[in-house]
Order: sequence, then structure tokens, then C-alpha cells
Amino acid sequence: MAHAFRFPDVGEGITEGEIVRWLVAEGDEVKTDQPLAEIETDKAVVEMPSPYAGTVLKLHHREKDIIKVGSVLVTIGEKGERVPEAAEVPSAAPGPGRPAAAPPAPASGTELPATPKVRKLAKDLGIDLQAVTGTGPQGRITESDVRAAKPKPAAPAVKVKAKYDFYGSLERVPLRGVRRATAKRMRESVDKAAHVTHFDEADASALIRLRDRFKAEAESRGIKLTYLPFIVKAVAAALKIHPFLNATLDDEEAEIILKSYVNIGIAVDVPDGLIVPVVKMADQKGALEIAGEIQSLAKAARERTLDLADLKGGTFSITNVGVLGGEAATPIINYPEVAILATMRIADRVRAENGRPAVKKTLPLCLSFDHRVIDGAEAARFTTDLKKILENEDALARAAQAI
Repeated sequence: MAHAFRFPDVGEGITEGEIVRWLVAEGDEVKTDQPLAEIETDKAVVEMPSPYAGTVLKLHHREKDIIKVGSVLVTIGEKGERVPEAAEVPSAAPGPGRPAAAPPAPASGTELPATPKVRKLAKDLGIDLQAVTGTGPQGRITESDVRAAKPKPAAPAVKVKAKYDFYGSLERVPLRGVRRATAKRMRESVDKAAHVTHFDEADASALIRLRDRFKAEAESRGIKLTYLPFIVKAVAAALKIHPFLNATLDDEEAEIILKSYVNIGIAVDVPDGLIVPVVKMADQKGALEIAGEIQSLAKAARERTLDLADLKGGTFSITNVGVLGGEAATPIINYPEVAILATMRIADRVRAENGRPAVKKTLPLCLSFDHRVIDGAEAARFTTDLKKILENEDALARAAQAI
């Protein structure tokens, strides 16, 4: 018996994916749990295992196709078996919160259970009666059924894509993969959160000294020690003082959900977008342990080998723009979190000290927050406490614990 395997609902708000590579071909024999394809979602590239054993009768999509949850990926059955017609048409598979598919419409040529009056109404409204499920006696289609149905889609217009404009040639780059997912998430964040950015600056002297103290030990463990793990620990300590920045907003229930744990997302720049793996329980780990974890997660993000679990559970995010330069930024919140910190380049800057100009190593801090949850005063208090930790070597060492 042929089985149509549909792209499953893997949760986390994923509604579509892109087929990166087929790992099987039509006619191949496959075993249960054998990987069929590599599919890129907005979270990661995952191998899609087969729920059935048998012969691959049909691959329903090509590589680089974008598929929706519920679309038929592949039909598997016995060798030589014909692919059932119903399996050739992608359709939504029932899942959590999704109603089962409606009964199939009558086959072509079958008399539809509808009166001439109902047929005329359907024609006037542009409704395809083949797609309408009757709610009347014996499945008869009623006027109400027709009025509740959606009209037939208009024939698609021919799209002409210009290769040149008035000034010269154009190159079109498909918005796919990570870049497509990043675009969707950024748009969602801007649409749903009330963004405000607070700017401040910390004296980086203590941070530099502490990193230098443990650089050799980190190298002995195969870890390239940057400033970021210490910033993560300082942020975790500050979030314990200011729990409303370590939260989400439940719009439906009108509740602010405070998280007892601190999971810090670290924005990683990859060639085609932005990926944010999460350091779990950052408040309970030492700085060197976090350094090793960030190094491993960043490598996996660039190689697209992250597990979906590595991308879940974040409560606050940090984007370290400083490695690329710059003085300030207005980062977009990693929704549904309520705050994100951008750290800029540590550099010599002229600042006043005892009424005189002095050159200091400083670290610009840019905190974007959701003004629906956090007021400007609370954002300023959080940043002030974060600065106090970063600027005090003993306090920073305590926050970095278990080094």
C-alpha cells in the first residue's frame, strides 16, 4: 500500500521549509527512519527521516523548492505500485489545532447534490461547487454553503521580471533559507514589539584585565577567550536584579511571564543571514565553560549543523557587533523576548576624568527593549547595574564564577 509522507509540523512556529538536497531517488528502497532529504527551516537544516519502509515511488518536489507544512514530500510503497492520484496533490495534514481535511469532492462527471438555484448562485459568485462540502440532507449543497465558500482563484497573471532598468542590468537573488527566515522574524518583531533603544558606555579596563588573566588557561583548554563570555555572565547577573528584562509578554492572557532561568541567545553572523543559538542556564555556568559553548555553537551555526534544541528557549539575546566595528546600533529584539543588548567595539576614546580629558578603553552598550513591558527608567537601571559589574574586576570575577 502506498503512503504519502507529508512535511510534518515540527512546532516552534515553523510553517515552511526549503528542500536543500534529496538523499534518495525515485525507485530507491528505503528503511524506516532512513533520511530522505535535508530540509532548511528558519531554525536549522534538518534531515527528514522516513516513517515508512518500501520503495520511493515519487518525489513530489525538486531541490530548492519551498514547501508548506502538510505538503506531500514523497510517496513510498511497494515496487511497481501506482502512485494514488490523491497523494500527488500536496495538502495540509491534520495536526495540533488543525481540523481534519474535508471529505473529497465528487469525481468529475458525478452529479452534484445541488438545486439549479444553488448552481446559479455558485456561478454568479465564482464558486467551484466541486470544492464545496454540503451540509444539507444527504450532503446536499445549500445556499449557505455556497455563500460561505471561497470563490475560485483568478487565473494567475503573467509576471515579467525586468533584467534591466534605466541605469543598467539587475541581478535577482532569491530570498531563501536563513535570509528569508531572518526577514520574517525581524518583520514580526517590529510589528509586535514597541522598540526603544537605550545607549550607555562602560569603562572596559576591568573587563580587559580579567580576560587577560585567564587567556592562557583558556588556550590550554583549546578555547579562544574573547570578552563575550564575561559580558554574558555580567548580563546574567544584571538580569537577576531586573527580572522584567528576562521575560516574555503573553498578549492573549495579558500577562508578563518572568523566567526563573537565564538562557542567553548569541547572534551569529553567517553568510546568508543571522542565527541565534542559545547558551542554556548561563547564570549557572562559568565564563570558560560559556566560552567553549559559544565557540562550539558558532562553529555549528556556520556549518549549519545545529540541533533545533540549540535554537530554543532563549530569554535574552546579545549581538556582539564590536568585532566588526562601529560606535552604536539599534538592534531588533529577538521576539518574543523583550530585550536585546548590542555590544560595540572596545576602543580608545577621549573622556573626561576629574575635569580633564583622558584616553580610556570603553565599551558602548546599546539596549533595545519592548516598551510595552519595560519603561525607560528600568532599562537605564539595568544598564547602570550592568556597567557596575563590568567596571568592577572583583564583581565581574564573582559574576564569572567557576572560572
